[in-house]
Order: sequence, then C-alpha cells, then structure tokens
Amino acid sequence: MDESLRRSRGDRQMKIILSRKGFDSSSGGVPSPIFPDGKMLSLPIPDRSSAIAYGEIAGNSWATVGELVQQLAGISQTHRAHLDPDLAAQSFPRAEEWRPIFGQVDSAESHLKNQMVGPGDVFLFFGLFRPVEKLGSEWRYIRGSKSIHAIFGWLQIADRVAVSDWPTTDAWAQYHPHFTGTRNPNNVLYVASSRLKLHRENCIDLAGAGAFHSLSERQKLTAPDSSRPGLWLLPDWFHPDNRASVLSYHRDLSRWQRCQGGVTLSSVSRGQEFVLDCEDYPEAVEWMSSILRCASE
Repeated sequence: MDESLRRSRGDRQMKIILSRKGFDSSSGGVPSPIFPDGKMLSLPIPDRSSAIAYGEIAGNSWATVGELVQQLAGISQTHRAHLDPDLAAQSFPRAEEWRPIFGQVDSAESHLKNQMVGPGDVFLFFGLFRPVEKLGSEWRYIRGSKSIHAIFGWLQIADRVAVSDWPTTDAWAQYHPHFTGTRNPNNVLYVASSRLKLHRENCIDLAGAGAFHSLSERQKLTAPDSSRPGLWLLPDWFHPDNRASVLSYHRDLSRWQRCQGGVTLSSVSRGQEFVLDCEDYPEAVEWMSSILRCASE
C-alpha cells in the first residue's frame, strides 16, 4: 500500500462506494448506450451552469457525446454538461497536470462524510445503460432491449478537498463544474490516486481512476432475468445477516433475498452514494478486484 494512503487511512480497511452517475430516467431522461461491439459510454447529465457543452466532449470510436445526446435524448449539442466524474483524459482538453476528479455536494456529500469516506477508498461508478444500434445515420435504442445498471468506472481517492479550500495555484481543475456552483464547505472534490493500490494479494496494474471501454458480465448489477434495473444480483456474502454494518441506504432487510446464485437486492431509487465497509465485508476487495481486472483484459 502507498505509504501516503496508509498514513491518511490509519489502520482501517478501505471502503467501496457504489456511486450512481450519468444519464437515467430523471437526469437526461434516457439510458447511456451500449454499442454493438459491447463498448459502453456514460453520458454526463445536463447542467446549465457548467462551462462545458456536450459538443465539446469526445466520445469513442462509434460516436461523440454530442451526437449521442442529440440523437438518443433530443438534447442540443450546445447544451451544457456536468462532466463529473471526469475519468478519461481524452474526454476534454486538459492542462498538463490534470488528474481524474469527482465532485460531490450537499446531502450526498454529507452522507460520504458521515460514512468517513476518504483517501484510499474506492468509488465504483454505476449508471443506467441500454443497447443501441445505428439506423441510417442515427443511433437508436434496440427495440425490446432492456435497461440495466452497470459499473462503468472507478476512482481511488488520493485527496479530498473542499472547493472553498482549493489552492488558487492549482488552476488545472478550474474547468470542473463544481467550481461554477456554491463554494460552501460541503462542496468537495475527490482527486484520484496516480495508480490503483489495493492489498498486496489484490495487486492490479491500473491507473487510480478510469472508465471501462466495454461491458462485461462482471460489471452488471441488474439481475439477468429482471425487467427492473434496480433489482440487483450480488454475491451471497453481500447479505447483511451477522454483519456489523450494511451497504448504506439498504438497512431494510426486506430488500435482501437469498436466491440461487447469490442474493438479490431491491436497490433504493433515491440516494447517490452507497458505502460498503470492507472491515465487515472482507470478501468485497476480491469482488471489486475481479471487476477492475476487466479494464485490463
């Protein structure tokens, strides 16, 4: 483990945060796309106060972000976008010292603070996705296809800094949408570590933050046969029976049902940050590692 992370975390185990981000039925109005070859791309939600337009954000080999939001959601490419979490260097023009970054504010940030999330902990970002196809010159959702929740990116925290305390000399982050909003102490930026650092037995050679290019089975949260994206199939050890804590926002045991192949969770529709303490769920580190290995396969 990086000594700087050890000092900041003390002796506690890391925490994993399942963080809901990107387009969905309430923000953007539609799912993010899964392309014919399995590539995935999380679409940032609209934000009129942002300085970044959709048309300025790069996409992948299939399409730009501007094209996708216009064709799938009817949103103009000139509309402003909340590019957050910002995980991929190629998404937008960068200063030389740029690092992946994620912002949180208000009640969602209060929840992270109350859960004592900090350096060394790992965000796993998930969102709503659905397969698309190209008809003529435009992208459309495949008729009859289902929307699912899937993990699309990660960020291990190196630093947690309130926007109001951000050094004026570090101008590389000033483009970020959290600098255009309130500068209250509860408006916080999480800066990524340079390399991912887990326990020695779970060593993975990856950057401290990034986005998955393609969708694998290990990244899917939604139960395979479910028509409801929020019904998840998780490993059986996720069940909170005989554990000292539970995945935050999910203390209602009626949401958890043991089944063949694991445990189903009826995930809450409200709340952005679901925190799991690896002190109580040591199996979670290897589970997360198996997902992150998809980025290098």
